[in-house]
Amino acid sequence: MTTDPITLPKAEFAFPGPIRDQLVAAILDGSKTSTTGLLADYEHCGDPLPEVGSLAAVVDSNDHRVAVIEVTDVRVTRLAEVDLPHAIDEGEGFTTLTDWRAVHETYWHSPEMRQSLNNESFTVNDDTPVILQRFRLITDLR
Repeated sequence: MTTDPITLPKAEFAFPGPIRDQLVAAILDGSKTSTTGLLADYEHCGDPLPEVGSLAAVVDSNDHRVAVIEVTDVRVTRLAEVDLPHAIDEGEGFTTLTDWRAVHETYWHSPEMRQSLNNESFTVNDDTPVILQRFRLITDLR
């Protein structure tokens, strides 16, 4: 397995812009150690699911590789089964699942996400499959 940040696959958190910048900063300061993705997004892009032990290079909004992370846990579950510890570990200041879900639904229902999925009416519900990842920061490349 390669550990060269240049050859590692990219880990992109959100779309480039303020949200990505916030998430990358939280990864770099150690407060973000989990993330949630849509199974539909992986399937649409043809991307394999993350695997425990895999490494990836976190990219910022300018596509610069700023960190290396290692996946430490991966779970596929229903959106309704996301637990509070996972939400808290996303490092965005969530203290309730209601707040976590509201922010994520806004993102997943955004024009950018719907365009990315080529589905202008995409919505999530309790049964929507999500990928819960935990990771640890290996290297800060800044």
